[in-house]
Amino acid sequence: MQLLQDIKETPWVYDHSEPKARFTLGKVGSRPFVCFGINPSTATPKRLDPTVASVARFADENGYDGWLMLNLYPQRATNPDKMHKRYQPVLHQENVHWIRHYLHEFSQESRVHVWCAWGALIEKRPYLLHCLSDIHDAIKDLNLHFYTRGAHSKDGHPHHPLYLRKDAPLENFALSHYLQKALNR
Repeated sequence: MQLLQDIKETPWVYDHSEPKARFTLGKVGSRPFVCFGINPSTATPKRLDPTVASVARFADENGYDGWLMLNLYPQRATNPDKMHKRYQPVLHQENVHWIRHYLHEFSQESRVHVWCAWGALIEKRPYLLHCLSDIHDAIKDLNLHFYTRGAHSKDGHPHHPLYLRKDAPLENFALSHYLQKALNR
């Protein structure tokens, strides 16, 4: 109940281009928890979806005073099979802009904890791995620490938030190593 009250009272981070894209969704805080998914659904500040609600809950239960949901690709699609067959470069570049903007801002104060949680869905479209590579290039100089929760897929992809135990701890994740290995497959 307290989480719902806090959600109503805290200022939102919400950058979007309706109805086709959401770049950011979260709550302002001095120590935010950041999560990377694959693509956004229709969640908004007034209506969180189960994935975003689980990120907000995890942040609250683990002492973070804010959270931010980012995605490798910003197209809103409740079903990943409905994502663009070919990525749209302008949409992707705007996504990278917002990601860099917030992570740069947050990392000025302290090390930012980033939960990599895109799951095997990264294999849905060939461009998603390249989107991750561009994002990595844009943020690799920032004060970030990457984590996963739960077991990785057989190909090493970090677990999606909806399909893991609520008590799964954060574990270090070597994003650069993961990316290098994935791009060489």
